[in-house]
Amino acid sequence: MLKRGLKSLITIGVVLMLAACSGEKQNIVVEKRVGDENKYEDVNEVTDTKLVEEVRAILSDTHWTEAQVDFIRPPDYQFIYEFKNSDIEAKPELHKLWISPKKDKLEVIQGEFDYAQLPKKESARLYEILTGESLGE
Repeated sequence: MLKRGLKSLITIGVVLMLAACSGEKQNIVVEKRVGDENKYEDVNEVTDTKLVEEVRAILSDTHWTEAQVDFIRPPDYQFIYEFKNSDIEAKPELHKLWISPKKDKLEVIQGEFDYAQLPKKESARLYEILTGESLGE
């Protein structure tokens, strides 16, 4: 379990270092679940560099737990970072988001095993950046 987490951290670190060193900017591609099945459609693309960096900051300040989490439904949203320069190839890491039953918090899985429940303030801001809407609407 520890080796898997370390491997994930190293992979994330390498991708972030490549992005930082190359000076290349990234977008965030956001997909929303359609219906009750595990089908998604693109709903938003975050292209503003400051907003992309804000999402990175929210997620990097999050306390992640390495866990195998099973939800009763597929994620409500999912997103990846994508380089603006299509010549750069990097394996995208999928982030999956579930809206809590009270619609005031987000639960996130980053990659395979990193799980976190975001506090209300961070949940609201992340949701607003990714969807353009207010959480709980």
